[in-house]
Amino acid sequence: MKNLEEKRFWIWLSLIPNLAYDKKKRLLKKYKEPEKIYNLKEQELLKIEGIEKDTVTKILNEHTKNKVKFHIEYMIKNKIDIILMKDREYPQILKQIYDPPISLYCKGNKKILNEQAIGIVGCRRATEYGKKVAKYFAYHLAKQEINIVSGLAKGIDSYAHIGAICAQMEGNKGKTIAILGNGLDSIYPKENQRLAEQIIKEGGAILSEYPLGTKPDKMNFPARNRIISGITKGVLVVEAKEKSGSLITVDFALEQGREVFVVPGNINSVNSVGTNKLIQQGGRLVMNYSDFFFFL
Repeated sequence: MKNLEEKRFWIWLSLIPNLAYDKKKRLLKKYKEPEKIYNLKEQELLKIEGIEKDTVTKILNEHTKNKVKFHIEYMIKNKIDIILMKDREYPQILKQIYDPPISLYCKGNKKILNEQAIGIVGCRRATEYGKKVAKYFAYHLAKQEINIVSGLAKGIDSYAHIGAICAQMEGNKGKTIAILGNGLDSIYPKENQRLAEQIIKEGGAILSEYPLGTKPDKMNFPARNRIISGITKGVLVVEAKEKSGSLITVDFALEQGREVFVVPGNINSVNSVGTNKLIQQGGRLVMNYSDFFFFL
């Protein structure tokens, strides 16, 4: 946390509203450090190819600049760090994707972010079968020193985190990492506040590319899903409806060259239509945690 003041301009860059990844990348490619961007004048910014007047207005906004001090104070008080792509803690496997986050806000154990991990995703309205299966795989994979990554949502996500925590409490090395679609100053859904605290307590981590104050808007979650797949070797899908949001994570995983593992489900269950179709389309069917060892 001591170097947060040194990262103040990176925090400022993350706070600029609706500044697209490609524009951030363009600016950083030209100026290397956000401090140089921070000090640019309007006419200098307008000369940059691909940077329009609307973008310049956002960059020069004084209100955004004035929020940085509050963010640093809050982050120090609440033990939140910001990890840059150039930092050794930044997940190296995440750099391989098409649009890696410029920075990641992190609460908890940064040391685990470059360890082997599997993502587990699925229905929010999970069946008892789905909950049991998610917990089973997370528990046994964590016992094998594989970290479990999920989105802290209701249903499958929650039970994936719980399974890993159960393994941790028994002294196993596998941890769990939650990727949020909002700022780390709040937990969504609120009912998972205690679960989030337990993740940190047991040596896990909570990550978000979104700055403090970002609400859990619907549009944030597809982008969040690319990180779940991006920091893992593969994604396990446990229960997914035909048009489940979990399938967005699968699309990202395939695009990123990650493995897609699928748990088969009851053909009479609406929660299994998506998963069973994934198996038909070539997803790797798994029935036991040992099935993963052929691919990892």
